[in-house]
Amino acid sequence: MSSFEITGGYKLHGTIYPQGAKNEALQVICAVLLTSDVVVIDNVPDIRDVNKLIGLLQLLGVKVRRLNDDSELLTQGRSYEFQADEVNLDVLESEDFAQQAAALRGSIMIVGPLLARYGKAVVPQPGGDKIGRRRLDTHFLGMEKLGATVTYRRGGYRVEAKSLQGCYMLLDEASVTGTANIIMASVMAQGTTTIMNAACEPYVYQLCSMLNRMGADISGVGSNLLTIHGVSELKGCKHRLLPDMIEVGSFIGMAAMTQSDITIPNVGIEHLGLIPKVFRRLGIEVWQRGDDLFVPSQEHYEIERFMDGSIMTIADAPWPGFTPDLISIALVVATQARGSVLIHQKMFESRLFFVDKLIDMGAQIILCDPHRATVIGLDQQHRLRGVRMSSPDIRAGVALLIAALSADGKSRIDNIEQIDRGYQHIDQRLRLLGAEITRID
Repeated sequence: MSSFEITGGYKLHGTIYPQGAKNEALQVICAVLLTSDVVVIDNVPDIRDVNKLIGLLQLLGVKVRRLNDDSELLTQGRSYEFQADEVNLDVLESEDFAQQAAALRGSIMIVGPLLARYGKAVVPQPGGDKIGRRRLDTHFLGMEKLGATVTYRRGGYRVEAKSLQGCYMLLDEASVTGTANIIMASVMAQGTTTIMNAACEPYVYQLCSMLNRMGADISGVGSNLLTIHGVSELKGCKHRLLPDMIEVGSFIGMAAMTQSDITIPNVGIEHLGLIPKVFRRLGIEVWQRGDDLFVPSQEHYEIERFMDGSIMTIADAPWPGFTPDLISIALVVATQARGSVLIHQKMFESRLFFVDKLIDMGAQIILCDPHRATVIGLDQQHRLRGVRMSSPDIRAGVALLIAALSADGKSRIDNIEQIDRGYQHIDQRLRLLGAEITRID
């Protein structure tokens, strides 16, 4: 197990580049299974979850080739060439596959493309963050509507179909990964598939755009109503990942907490949705310069109130609402703001349990229930204090890292493998800004 040791209280300065989007990478990399042609994907982040998925595809027989070295990894991601022309379906029954797939929640997204191309997929119950129930019903109900047979046995799923037939379906929830999986299963189904209540996050937009370049026929891209006309085969293409909007939001929050001036270049402004606006509601100045964001140093930032004077509420929602992956960051930023805010995490019932660690650091937080916390900002008058803590999941881990960077004294964060799952070489990038952070193995 590795740890970060952080000496807080230093103001940071400089430029930090956002990595390629983790959540998009897990989808589009699985899409290479839909064709025997070469697919090139640029701006791929060097993080644990993505590297594990690439390893899983290699286990299945997908040929993977790096196209660049790591000389500029901190400013641009890796480029890969994938070719799935010799997939070995027998591997799906192996113990090695079961172990590797179970360790990665993103492994669930191999099901759609394997079902579309080969009529068969097997996947164990996937792992991932322990942030509450994350059911998979949407994925498999959609595949059943297309004509697949889904069998659940202890610890895993088997999905089979002699042929897939397009249909109309109304998803029971706007699941991002569920939508992506169903789209990939539908692109080569016979006839037309209509998906209502589809997730419309930028990740899904990017996946659909990539599939259309591969020869798919998907309309309504970017909306919650998708129409997919099945095609007989897909070709290769070249695709570039968006900047990771979760990293962009994390860096905005980090700049505010540490009273630093930080530039975040090439953020993909048109795909950030409400993210800059929500942080501005917390009193943070966020300036746009072309496709770059600049957060100036602020001695104080004050939380807005609603027009009638009532306390501000920051809540997550399906896109285009505020992404749940940044709720932890908004909460930790509020601890040093002027004013109070109600943080409402609607989508996952275990994601706010990390606040006990912030309370140990001196934050004033009332955990109302598993979904809501009231934060009374300290207005930089009482700084957080360094403590030893453990990262429970990717996003809470980075929230604790931001808290440690702003705190008086030394902090130690254990179980940083969770942070490494989603943030590329974060310690190296923070040191370039002036942070005192050391990795301890």
